[in-house]
Amino acid sequence: MSVDVGKIEAIATRVANGEGLTLIDIELKGGKSNPLLRVYIDKPGGVSHADCALVSEQMSAILDVEDPFPGSYLLEVSSPGLDRTLVKPREYAYFAGRRVRVVLRQPVADRKVFEGMLVGLEEGRVKLDLGNDGVAEVELSNILKAKLLPDL
Repeated sequence: MSVDVGKIEAIATRVANGEGLTLIDIELKGGKSNPLLRVYIDKPGGVSHADCALVSEQMSAILDVEDPFPGSYLLEVSSPGLDRTLVKPREYAYFAGRRVRVVLRQPVADRKVFEGMLVGLEEGRVKLDLGNDGVAEVELSNILKAKLLPDL
């Protein structure tokens, strides 16, 4: 038996959207015995503990009925965090307007590290506003690691 991650993501999206939230990502961690299903949600202004509890309750009920998960599991719902690592292409569009630090596999313009405002993702290229240094474009496939920088 395998876990239907697509079905779980569809359930999480439906629940989050129904509450005015955005599903950022789901992660499945651990082995076959007692795996962890982590769901990241967000909304403008941030996510509250009550938002997480509400999504967790609704998802638990739906997952119990639709049973896309063989055996037992632990469900955790949280915000993406202030310093989230960007993983999926859609996250580069969602977090546009936030400051990021990008580390490249291969240098671009003799640099492997860029920090700036994330403009977004277009045709496989991530755009960064570097302020006085202009706009940098890097291939998504050349990004080793990208992380949000907290605005404190």
